[in-house]
Amino acid sequence: MSSPDPQSFISALPFARALGMQLEAIDAGEAQISMGWDARFVGDPATGVIHGGAVSALMDTCGGAAVMSYPGATTTATIDLRIDYMRAATPGQRITARAICYHVTRNVAFVRATAHDEDTDNPVATAAGAFTFDRAQKVPE
Repeated sequence: MSSPDPQSFISALPFARALGMQLEAIDAGEAQISMGWDARFVGDPATGVIHGGAVSALMDTCGGAAVMSYPGATTTATIDLRIDYMRAATPGQRITARAICYHVTRNVAFVRATAHDEDTDNPVATAAGAFTFDRAQKVPE
């Protein structure tokens, strides 16, 4: 059994499609996904700032994609995700999340993620999460 394609994983999530998420980079245990600014996701009409829930969804999806790209992973689900919002994202700018699996046990992957707009040195949010996952079983020869 082979691991699912992480882009297919993202494309299969209706909310990821609705938010316009795009997979930009993927590697073993690492992912980068971005989401363009969209007036439908504004949380404060007076400022045009994207709602924190959209940022949260981006970071959760990016963490899941990082887990799905881990060698042998076949499924994943979020167990826990803590997000620290550092500042409001700049209205009109694309938000990019990067996630990495920094520790993996038999069935749990621990992930760190950062989200930023065009100011890559000044994060919008950071996250730490735990994701359950299943591994492909070796098929006897």
